[in-house]
Amino acid sequence: MRTPPALSKGDTIAIAAPARKISMEELQPALRFIEDQGFKIKVDNTVFKQFHQFAGTDAERAYHFQNLLDDPEVKAILCARGGYGAMRMIGGLDFSKFILNPKWIIGYSDITVIHARILQSGIESLHATMPINFNRNTPETLQSLLDVLQNKPVHYTIGNHLLNRTGIATGQLAGGNLSILYSLAGSSDFPDMRGKILFIEDLDEYLYHIDRMILSLKRMGVFEQLSGLIVGGMEDMRDNAIPFGKNAEEIIAEHIEEYDFPVCFGFPSGHLPDNRALVLGRNYQLKVIDKVEFDEIE
Repeated sequence: MRTPPALSKGDTIAIAAPARKISMEELQPALRFIEDQGFKIKVDNTVFKQFHQFAGTDAERAYHFQNLLDDPEVKAILCARGGYGAMRMIGGLDFSKFILNPKWIIGYSDITVIHARILQSGIESLHATMPINFNRNTPETLQSLLDVLQNKPVHYTIGNHLLNRTGIATGQLAGGNLSILYSLAGSSDFPDMRGKILFIEDLDEYLYHIDRMILSLKRMGVFEQLSGLIVGGMEDMRDNAIPFGKNAEEIIAEHIEEYDFPVCFGFPSGHLPDNRALVLGRNYQLKVIDKVEFDEIE
């Protein structure tokens, strides 16, 4: 895998809006933070276009993202927010110039589809917080984003979880938002899971949807191929009038019980204030013993 070049003070970070619409007011806390760190910001009026719930039409969003991919002055593209929409415009993007001169693509949630496409190109990308969340993120979240962009090593240690399964796994990290991964099944963008550490997170889903999506991955043979599994935030889940009977973590634990890879639940990444940066495509070691340690490896 290839790592995009590290950023230095004075480099330009561009804001893209490939999914739901956003306003300048919503962006302001992030813009101030990025400028305070010594980086230049590129944000133009195209970011604030509106077409129903989207930040412009599919063609407009793709055209803007393409320009940022191809702009040699832009050293990183920070997606403004998720929501929905990236899948509608991913087919209109040409990554040929990006592959020759890669740069960091940053985001999570709906941005998972872009990460998946980049992973197929053999280039790392950054699953991390987005401007819509900066004003509620923890200091650790924002620091982890800056550390990855500046090529500083990142180490995470978290407490144990009752559903964790002990063991040590090594492998490339893949994944992102569970709903988006599920929607990519059968397409050329679905990641090759052989030997991977899979990371999943989600927000605002019915519990039976979680059950269906995990079962679908299982029936596809995904879990048979993994070296490890990390479950991040499973936030604001919904239930029916007749309860499903398990929470999201318990549903996942039930369906992976037959496998022997180590599993970490409650990892601080996803739709959480504490949303630590993860480099998709990078080799990591996941160590689940009396605590969880997650480290980059060569």
